Amino acid sequence: MFFHFHPYKPILDKNTKFLIVGTLPPPRFCQKDLKIKDVYFPYGSQDNLLWQVLDKIFNLGLLFDNSKEAIKQREKFILKNKIGICDIVESCTRTKLDASDATMQEVILRDILGYLKSYTTIDTLIFTGGNSKNSPEYFLRKILKQNNIKIELIDNNLPKKHKFTFDNRVFTTISLTSPSNAANKSIGANEYYKKRKKENPNYTTFDFRVEQYGKVFKE
Repeated sequence: MFFHFHPYKPILDKNTKFLIVGTLPPPRFCQKDLKIKDVYFPYGSQDNLLWQVLDKIFNLGLLFDNSKEAIKQREKFILKNKIGICDIVESCTRTKLDASDATMQEVILRDILGYLKSYTTIDTLIFTGGNSKNSPEYFLRKILKQNNIKIELIDNNLPKKHKFTFDNRVFTTISLTSPSNAANKSIGANEYYKKRKKENPNYTTFDFRVEQYGKVFKE
């Protein structure tokens, strides 16, 4: 049995408006056994497309390596854009050494509502995936239900948007298509993607994410 813990504390400050919410980075980040293009920072796995997509949208010129400069670039970007990162899982156990949300066991969650209450400028939560088993949205819904807080659908188009009220504030949640390559199959089945692919055979699942994430992060 492998104990999988989150190696990073939440990144929040008094100006945070948008909160990216995921689960856990791959187990190798706990052990600091990084691949050559990994960045020791949230979503820094070379197999995760979040920073590659943001780099494309904002023309950031990011480094993708184990350097301190690569970390500083990402810190500068999120600070400038009032973005925080607070993954919802603190730890779990695994029988298989992988990064799948579905295989997490004995999951310990972070006090996400406590963070929302403490950082009063936050009004938007951005999930790195939809409402599947053990996803960030799945766990938030579980927490809201335990606290008798209703969550309502406000936009059923991708990316789906919901809202809930807590601490006398209204929060919007946005469920992005996952930046994991495992989501490429579901993108391939998406009607909009198939339409764009037919119009332009060179259109890719990466392009699909760039379009979707651009609408969210450039707002």
